Amino acid sequence: MQPHAAPTRTAQLLPILSVVAGIAAFSAMDAAMKAASLAVGVMTALFLRNLCATLLTVPLWLAAGRPLPDARVFRVHLQRSAITAAMAALFFYGLVRVPMAEGIAISFVAPIIALYLAAAMLGERVRPRAIVASLLGVVGVLVIGAGRFGTGAYSDEALAGTVAILVSAGFYAVNLVLQRRQALLAGPVEIALFQNLNVTMIFALCAPFFFVAPDAHSLGVAVAGGLLATMALLFLSWGYARAEAQVLVPIEYTGFLWAALLGWLVFGERVDLATLAGAALIVLGCWIGTRAGAEPVVDATKV
Repeated sequence: MQPHAAPTRTAQLLPILSVVAGIAAFSAMDAAMKAASLAVGVMTALFLRNLCATLLTVPLWLAAGRPLPDARVFRVHLQRSAITAAMAALFFYGLVRVPMAEGIAISFVAPIIALYLAAAMLGERVRPRAIVASLLGVVGVLVIGAGRFGTGAYSDEALAGTVAILVSAGFYAVNLVLQRRQALLAGPVEIALFQNLNVTMIFALCAPFFFVAPDAHSLGVAVAGGLLATMALLFLSWGYARAEAQVLVPIEYTGFLWAALLGWLVFGERVDLATLAGAALIVLGCWIGTRAGAEPVVDATKV
């Protein structure tokens, strides 16, 4: 029986590593999209990103045998696409008004909500370890907030950005749970294509009211955002098809680490002691949450 132990541990670890890679790619995409949004506006940047992501995904879809959803699965694709469009527009509206690390810290209310939405919508049992992981994540965010928001020097624009990110977080919580349901119904390539295509069409309907012609640099940044978003979606879809949402959701907290690093490298944002202390608590919460996955992983054969 011993030879089977290592593959089992590997099977449990791979979905976790896949989601970590997906969050890292999404964080890099956030940095690219913040830069593009500052140049051409949030809605134009999102339209270009999703258009590029759709074009990048088509060859993968063709290579995968052109998988098509039935009516029931297509409704799930549409639901998540609509939620994703609203979530993204609100999030990037906020992110251009607050530093990246602050924006990600505020958005961390979403995984907390999602843990309990997973119980209500998917019938998952919320284990004590998942609750402890959530509480550590909340404490970590509060420590970060104490350091970042304690100055009291908030402009109207920053307040508007904060409110937008909080509302976006509510959409993101639903998105996280739908991601798990969607991953059990369709493969990563199908999900990536139809989500990118549907979101592109949603923004295209509004394009006459907001579109700004990009220069070469802005277009290049948007293309990079589309590539990173596609990579992230593939990684996350693969991981969420093979482990429970409450095991993977705490990994969302690692997004702050990436945001702090990219905010420092790209936008010159300083990482202080409160940020480091909060990040340590968040990582601890992620470690405890991922150790909760002792149950068998989902046998998903769609890739």
